[in-house]
Amino acid sequence: MEKTIREQLREMSEEKYQRFSSSLTPGINNILGVRLPLLRKMAAKIAKEDYKFYLKYAEDETFEEVMLQGMVIGSCKAGIEEVLNMAADFIPKINNWSVCDSFCNGLKITKKHRERVWDFLQPYLRSDQEYDIRFGVVMLLHYYVLPEYTDKVFMHFNHIKHSGYYVKMAIAWAISVYFVLLPEKTKKYLLNNDLDDFTYNKALQKITESLRVDKETKAWVRGMKRK
Repeated sequence: MEKTIREQLREMSEEKYQRFSSSLTPGINNILGVRLPLLRKMAAKIAKEDYKFYLKYAEDETFEEVMLQGMVIGSCKAGIEEVLNMAADFIPKINNWSVCDSFCNGLKITKKHRERVWDFLQPYLRSDQEYDIRFGVVMLLHYYVLPEYTDKVFMHFNHIKHSGYYVKMAIAWAISVYFVLLPEKTKKYLLNNDLDDFTYNKALQKITESLRVDKETKAWVRGMKRK
């Protein structure tokens, strides 16, 4: 008899890695401890088979089962509308930064359909749910660090007022990526923005931690910290 997905995941789990993963995702208590490369390999296999059947009946009991679903959506050979429909069904299951960020990283189909995905992201960027917003922001930093989108992206950052830690950290991370790739536009934004102090100062911190920013620029950035 063929083993269930959960049985396969349990066989691949490692106790030491389970403790490590759990330490990185506070509040998530259903982690088995399966390494991401193994999950990606499993997702690629499912995506080549009957991914529609899998997604229809997939269970959400463990962290890895949810992570796997996101990876399958990113791996399957489907049209953009089908992918976005699957994404819309999946996003409400996201309850931690790890699943969120892995899912976003896998949606590489966005590169071929930026305008369509941009429209898809708008409700999430305006949501009042922490991981809806984080999904939107992480998608922006992966696929929209481009001059033609920057002003619209920064406007979204100004308008997001959610108090969630993982929203604020995502925005700070995104600004640091924009600073590295589009420094002049981002410098202007840092000089004139509506960010709360925590998010603003975290963005500065992440910029100064980047190996792609020179010492002189880091000194300038440190001098902009809000008291």
